[in-house]
Amino acid sequence: MIPGVPGESQVYLNGEFLRMDEAKVSVLDRGFIFGDGIYEVVPVYQGNAFRMAEHLDRLDRSLAALRIAQPFDRAGWTDLIQQLLDRTNLDTCIVYLQVTRGVAKRDHSFPSPAVTPTVFGMISAWAPPSAEHRSQGLAAISIPDERWLHCEIKSVSLLGNVLAKQQAVDAGVDEVLQFRDGYLTEGASTNIWVVSGGKLLAPPKNNLILEGIRYGLMGELAAEAGIPFESRRISQAEVEQADELMLSSATKEVLAIVSLDGKPVGEGKPGPVFERLRAGYDARIAAL
Repeated sequence: MIPGVPGESQVYLNGEFLRMDEAKVSVLDRGFIFGDGIYEVVPVYQGNAFRMAEHLDRLDRSLAALRIAQPFDRAGWTDLIQQLLDRTNLDTCIVYLQVTRGVAKRDHSFPSPAVTPTVFGMISAWAPPSAEHRSQGLAAISIPDERWLHCEIKSVSLLGNVLAKQQAVDAGVDEVLQFRDGYLTEGASTNIWVVSGGKLLAPPKNNLILEGIRYGLMGELAAEAGIPFESRRISQAEVEQADELMLSSATKEVLAIVSLDGKPVGEGKPGPVFERLRAGYDARIAAL
């Protein structure tokens, strides 16, 4: 038994639906040996997957970047997700999907001929951010970004992110803001947003950040609210002088950061741009 993980919950593994405690993967799976695989996380509200098409688009991009064969077409992935949802009594939850290159003799180069990818899927219980987090905001610290240079791939090789997140835990805060060569990249598991002079700013979509599914959504919400939006490099000095800071992710949705490195951000509480974007986000969820 794994604490906090119900062994009787149903998971998908390589064509079968099994109890969690019955699912087994080979020790020679390249995901285990090398972290050679990708994953995707889809939030579900009241039984409805949120922006699933965008999540599957990113899954396609990650598989292509690692040259892993696509196990399913779009209809196949959609059907798999629905079958997982049909096997749970949770209506607000997270769908986790993972694809590794598969099982092969341990060798750094890709197996030749190619092997069959390992496909895994599961449902996890999840609660959206609390009213307290929404109203009071979060705290963060600044750290150097020491990860690899292909953060745009949603890879299961997440050691750099794990170490970054642990720095937040050790400091007693909610998240880190990472900087590479003096410019903002992202959090340990979130995209970061800066408000300056009424304008919403985000680091550019490149290999230094994972383009969160909320990245495109935040741009849409800003346009709907009449908030100017710009994607560009953002210096650490700009972040430290920001009127507002926010983070976004599948599980955090969008939340304000009200403290950075022990100092208040703006007035030290969620600001007006956050409130307008949050209202738009809530409306999108309500429309599912």
